[in-house]
Amino acid sequence: MRIDVATLFPEMFDCLSYGVIGRAIENKLISVNAENIRDHTADKHGKCDDTPFGGGAGMVMTPQPIHDTINALDPDRKALRIYMSPKGKTLDQKTVLRLAQREWILILCGNYEGVDQRVIDEDIDEEISVGDYVLTGGELPAMVLINAVARYVKGVLGSDRSTDEESFSDGLLEYPQYTRPRNFLGKEVPEVLLSGDHAAIAKWRREKQLEITRLRRPDLLEK
Repeated sequence: MRIDVATLFPEMFDCLSYGVIGRAIENKLISVNAENIRDHTADKHGKCDDTPFGGGAGMVMTPQPIHDTINALDPDRKALRIYMSPKGKTLDQKTVLRLAQREWILILCGNYEGVDQRVIDEDIDEEISVGDYVLTGGELPAMVLINAVARYVKGVLGSDRSTDEESFSDGLLEYPQYTRPRNFLGKEVPEVLLSGDHAAIAKWRREKQLEITRLRRPDLLEK
C-alpha cells in the first residue's frame, strides 16, 4: 500500500519509522511519504495561510499550495484523497477495513482554522474525523488513520489471525487477555483459560465481550 501525506509538518511522521509500522515500511509492505506543502507554495515568503474572508479568529490555509501539492503527488487522480477533518465521518472499523483494500491513499492534514473550502471541493474525495474533538492539526489524526489501516495490510502483523478477535472486529469490545505468571499480586488467571477446553474458553471470551461492551459501549450492542 502506498500512503502519501500532504502536511506543513512532515517531520512529525518520522515516528512511523518505529515499531510494527516501521517494520512494515522497512519490509516494503507499505510506503509512507510526507510531502511538505510549503515546498509547493507560489508565495515568495513561503506563506501557506491567510486571514478568512468574512472575518473571524485565526488563519485559513490557502488553496494554491494544497492544490499543487496534491496534484504533484497524484497527477492522474488514482489515489483515494482524504482530508482529516472534525467535520468528517467518524473513523470506525468498517471504514478502516474499506481503506485497507485500497492500493493508494493520499491524506491532507489541515492546520490553523482549516483549509479553503474550494480545495476540498476540487481535490478531496472524503473527509474523516477521529472523534468529536478538535486538535491543533491533522497530523495526529493522519497517523491514527495510517496505523489503523496499515494493520490490515497483509503481512504487517505477521499473523492474519491477530486482527480476528480484537475490539470492534465483530462489533464488540475485546475480552480480557492474560499471560504469565499465573498469579500476580495475588490475582489469579481465570481457571477456564488454563483448562485446555477450547469450547469453554470461547464461551467465556464471548461472555466477557458482551459484559464489557454492555458496561462501556452499550451503543455498540444497539447496532
